[in-house]
Amino acid sequence: MFSNYSFITEYWPLFMHGLVTTIELAVISIVLGLLLGIALAVMKMSKANLLSLIAKTYIGFIRNTPLLVQIYIVYIGLPQLLGFSVNDFVTGIVALTLYSGAYIAEIIRSGIQSLPVGQTEAAESLGIPSYRILLNIILPQAFKNILPALGNQLIGNVKDSSLVSVLGITDIMFAAQTVRGSTALGLEPMIIASALYLVICLILNQILALFERRMRHDA
Repeated sequence: MFSNYSFITEYWPLFMHGLVTTIELAVISIVLGLLLGIALAVMKMSKANLLSLIAKTYIGFIRNTPLLVQIYIVYIGLPQLLGFSVNDFVTGIVALTLYSGAYIAEIIRSGIQSLPVGQTEAAESLGIPSYRILLNIILPQAFKNILPALGNQLIGNVKDSSLVSVLGITDIMFAAQTVRGSTALGLEPMIIASALYLVICLILNQILALFERRMRHDA
């Protein structure tokens, strides 16, 4: 049985390359998705009907269509929009960012709406600009409440990134598929890929749990 895993020695560097790429995809897209999510959350709660409608439409489209379809839309549409070809890794980042941004927007919106309205009203009565109220008062408090949900989104990005392998990006899933094609082994490469995803997610869970404990202690 263990002889079936002899491919690990030869293909381990490929799996490690895929591991690094997967982490890069997840981290970069969650950071950019957080910025996009903040903008979308503010737009959705805006009193300007047009901005609110744009945000609601975008979030609704992303949340109700498959990520794989969105990846292909970005892969085909982005070069047409920009007028030049786009690196596959960048395409994957864009697709994952657009996807995670919609979910993060809803997380942030719920976090903001969970705060007492009186804080905003008091800040406004003191003449504090709206953007400073958001950045200095509202968001710092909201992030404490939504950290677990943001952590779950990051872990989701790690797993969702497996879909960008269809673009030829050398992530963990692409490495596993390459090994399958080279060795004619069906199950074993996928078990290694599953183990790598499991390790990443377990480590992230531990890091997030540590952050939560520190935040509760600080509070």
